[in-house]
Amino acid sequence: MSDIEINGYRLEYFEHGTGEPVVFVHGSASDYRTWKFQQDKFAEHFRSIVYSRRYHWPNKPIPEGIDYSMNEHINDLEALIESLEVAPAHLIGHSYGAFICLVLAIRKPQVVRTLVLAEPPATTLFVSKNPKPVEILKLLINRPHVAVALMKFRKNGITPAVKAFRKGETEKAIRIFGDAVFGPRGYLRFTLSRKKQVIENLTNVRSELIGSGFVPLDVEIVQDIHVPTLLVSGEHSIGLFHHITNSLERVLPNGKKIEIPEANHMMHEDNPDVYNRVVIQFLSNNLQTI
Repeated sequence: MSDIEINGYRLEYFEHGTGEPVVFVHGSASDYRTWKFQQDKFAEHFRSIVYSRRYHWPNKPIPEGIDYSMNEHINDLEALIESLEVAPAHLIGHSYGAFICLVLAIRKPQVVRTLVLAEPPATTLFVSKNPKPVEILKLLINRPHVAVALMKFRKNGITPAVKAFRKGETEKAIRIFGDAVFGPRGYLRFTLSRKKQVIENLTNVRSELIGSGFVPLDVEIVQDIHVPTLLVSGEHSIGLFHHITNSLERVLPNGKKIEIPEANHMMHEDNPDVYNRVVIQFLSNNLQTI
């Protein structure tokens, strides 16, 4: 493991292999360990770089009272790519990390060669961070299935999880959040290694939910992302993630969706053999031509 100073903060990262650079960006309640089934496999074909995002294990934890800002994580990813001199890089993101990759491709397309986005929670494609009733009403009229899935996610997941965190009921908050993201009894189905990652990143889950939230998205701006993009869903993922992924496929000019069988939101952990095969094939089809 190596470390590098990025924007005044030290990030832990691993680098293996040679070839075109591939940077893996993990999601919430996670860290670089989530890519344990990908790191060596991808290194057979590419320069594989995995890192733990700011405040995530084993990096220094977030100080009390500091905002968990998506913009800060986007800036870190850009700085990491530039510091390691790997631009333009293939970006592989999961969940919150996929959202980060998506926004970076909007802001700095020159540092991105391709995107692999696994279920980014890009709800701001439809409504603002804290949607007003009129926004929900408009979504209900235009996209009723999306509106219902979003309201259910917020009502049964985000809102009660934040409430529990604020009351110091951490275990309850994680169970609620896990069930919202992975479906009923989702947290109870976690593997031991997944639970370990969650426990060691609990502070980040709380900070993310209570922090400044997701950056806004504009459909017309997303339509300007022309890099080849693979959108990855899990067969058994909740409806909201499928709605978001389907919407991104319609909006992105070079977006293509694939579904990983026998997998949930953690598809790269649930079914790594299929995930690795389809993603490596996608990257191989989009290598830089000299």
